[in-house]
Amino acid sequence: MPAVTVDNILALDRVSRPADDSKVRSVMTITTAPSGFEGEGFPVRRGFAGIPQQYLDPFIMLDQMGENEWRAGEAKGTPWHPHRGFETVTYMIEGEFKHRDSEGGGGVISDGDTQWMTAGAGILHIEVPTEEIVISGGTVHGTQLWVNLPRDKKWAKPRYQDISRTNLSLLSSHDGGALVRVIAGSLDGHDGPGVTYSPITYVHATISPGAQLELPWNPEYNALAYVLAGKGTVGPNKNPIHLGQAAVFGEGDSIVMTADEEQDSKTPDLEILLLGGQPIREPVAWYGPFVMNTQEELQQAFADYHAGKLGVIPPDVIPHTGGAS
Repeated sequence: MPAVTVDNILALDRVSRPADDSKVRSVMTITTAPSGFEGEGFPVRRGFAGIPQQYLDPFIMLDQMGENEWRAGEAKGTPWHPHRGFETVTYMIEGEFKHRDSEGGGGVISDGDTQWMTAGAGILHIEVPTEEIVISGGTVHGTQLWVNLPRDKKWAKPRYQDISRTNLSLLSSHDGGALVRVIAGSLDGHDGPGVTYSPITYVHATISPGAQLELPWNPEYNALAYVLAGKGTVGPNKNPIHLGQAAVFGEGDSIVMTADEEQDSKTPDLEILLLGGQPIREPVAWYGPFVMNTQEELQQAFADYHAGKLGVIPPDVIPHTGGAS
């Protein structure tokens, strides 16, 4: 872990160190993700649980899937289920997962790939482990981020983006102590490949033991950090943070994180997701697989799903039983 690395980090473009007079964002709160189960029973950490929505906006939730070491015959996925009103962003850090949807989109994502599905007006989809993982076992580790859509985009036509690991923008911190992968949005003028309706920045950073990562950050965006592995500190006051914890930053135009000198043998570095976006500031009505603006729209979404208006399972796919995820 992780799959996307480089042989010589010093050969990469470097992220500019924030100016000396930049306002470093302080840490407002640190939360610990509870564990749960998703789909047909695979374990997840609920990365943003306990964080008030006004601090998450435009994000809805983040699940960390694994790191699961499946034995042969153990791997699980989700049944067919609907979505409307937002986008799901599945980032595979290590391992493989397969996706199909009612619009004909889908495929296998693995080892640093990202699947970006805009549910928009409505879609059905399924996520399952590959046959190889089911038969032989293996590691599956990834995240799924839910990004809200503004009111005028909730009825957009469903869209699917297959983002290869080879298209990520790979950057070095100013001193070479951290590898920064830009998945979507822009960081210091470097653009990631993900195309977004809601303006966001989505980054995965690997920080070497003892190294400090200082990043310029859009002052109009919020700022969140979630630790995938390892331990370190965040913010100018060096608040401790570790695997499964999320930090919410306050206002400012730069953020700072530091990896502890001592990491465990399985996790040599601090692995951290950094997310920020321009808040939508619209009412959120969220229940299960639908994220709308009003309770009436939620009720309509469930009615449309049960009436078969959110899509049809392709005939060439054996449907899994089960309800919404």
